[in-house]
Amino acid sequence: MDAFYASVEQRDHPEYRGKAIAVGRDESRGVVSTASYEARKYGVRSAMPSTRARELCPDLIFVPGRMAVYKEISAQIHEIFREYTDIIEPLSIDEAFLDVTHNKKNIELASDIAREIKEKIKVRTQLTASAGISFNKFLAKIASDYRKPDGLYVIHPQKALDFIAKLPIESFWGVGKVTAQKMHKLGIHNGLQLRQCSLEYLMRQFGKAGQLYFDFSHGIDNRTVNPERERKSAGCERTYEKDLTEKMSVIIELYHIAVELSERLKKSAFKGNTLTLKIRFSDFSTLSKSITTGQAFTSLEEILPHAKNLLKETHYENRPIRLLGLSVSHPLSDEHFPRQLRIPF
Repeated sequence: MDAFYASVEQRDHPEYRGKAIAVGRDESRGVVSTASYEARKYGVRSAMPSTRARELCPDLIFVPGRMAVYKEISAQIHEIFREYTDIIEPLSIDEAFLDVTHNKKNIELASDIAREIKEKIKVRTQLTASAGISFNKFLAKIASDYRKPDGLYVIHPQKALDFIAKLPIESFWGVGKVTAQKMHKLGIHNGLQLRQCSLEYLMRQFGKAGQLYFDFSHGIDNRTVNPERERKSAGCERTYEKDLTEKMSVIIELYHIAVELSERLKKSAFKGNTLTLKIRFSDFSTLSKSITTGQAFTSLEEILPHAKNLLKETHYENRPIRLLGLSVSHPLSDEHFPRQLRIPF
């Protein structure tokens, strides 16, 4: 979807149409969730601090998010997807992979399916969507971002290597800001320069990720569209309007986050045995501590004691805290848990 949250707000509030808006909180500790295309012209981006967004765009209108509405619209869109295929892999609330090789309507061209889906989304939700089509997930994802908003782009197999050669390294899946900076220092700025590196060299520089970069630069991505992709973690975090400076305040906030996490675990039925504490200090430095146990973290009673111990290990007492978070990862299936024997009496 195109600027999903912001587009929904512009749809439902005519007074916002054509104006620079950001879904998020307009306060010193607020963060932009989504920016409209009008706001993006000023450099406003998702995950940007609200204060910085305001500096870039003084007339920016901040709008509170309505997650329940966004989820309802997402469900509508997935209903449209299912008219064509059941092989759907959600990436987020507003993005998904679809395998339409063998589709329900026996439409031969994927581009025709994409056009139909885009049109149905526009008619049923009054929102625009962009579609990317190719022979693997890496290229389809790149293509989906190529002609936004309201775009449709196809990368054919015979043109893939030429397309990748011109692709900025920042556009590659798995290349974040830090990795991009390292690649630039190594003289790698685009797909062609990445392709010219040997597998051994890339793995020496980037570890296991080097294999991924090597494959992508050669147009290789063997991942299938997985409609039952396993959830890897569950967590929650809070950013504070004012820094936490008192020890008791930190402990109280940690308790509230642990309660919220335990409720999310119960609701999602997720089971994992690694607990991670995340702290971001007032200077924006971030610290994480983890513990892995033999049992799954599923309740407050199991989470809180370990969370407190992890907190002690951070030596946080003299450092103002901007953000606190807890997450559970390393998913376990039911076969990892001992079954209680039923003894007849």
